[in-house]
Amino acid sequence: MEVILLEKVGKLGAIGDKVTVKSGFGRNFLVPQGKAVPATASNIAEFEARRAELEAAAAEKKAEAEKRAEKLADLAVTIEANAGDEGKLFGSIGTRDIAEAITAAGVDVVKSEVRLPEGVIREVGEYDIDVQVHAEVIQAIKLSVVPE
Repeated sequence: MEVILLEKVGKLGAIGDKVTVKSGFGRNFLVPQGKAVPATASNIAEFEARRAELEAAAAEKKAEAEKRAEKLADLAVTIEANAGDEGKLFGSIGTRDIAEAITAAGVDVVKSEVRLPEGVIREVGEYDIDVQVHAEVIQAIKLSVVPE
């Protein structure tokens, strides 16, 4: 199935790219989410007429994300958690806990924007956490996990 992307999709393409995807991915994800339209002659003509509008909207989203990233740049977040004598946590700290702590510190972040490549945090300490506020904008923050 060939589709025209209406926004940047990671590992697939940018706005206006005509890409071939599996039918299920196109029908069940890209088209319903508004990320793409089937590459028919009428859709291609309609897209070319709206290209400037879509690119301006994408640039506006990116600028907004960069403003959020600036707020995150100088943010240090501390989370208190139950821990044993050796610094092992009882339980763990995941993306939801980190997102709630960042939101409490004054910058709205949802848990899907928090990146933990090594999995959940299970020990007391200092961590550098990436927050991906946009497909092209990633900001690192300092996270301190301290025992209660």
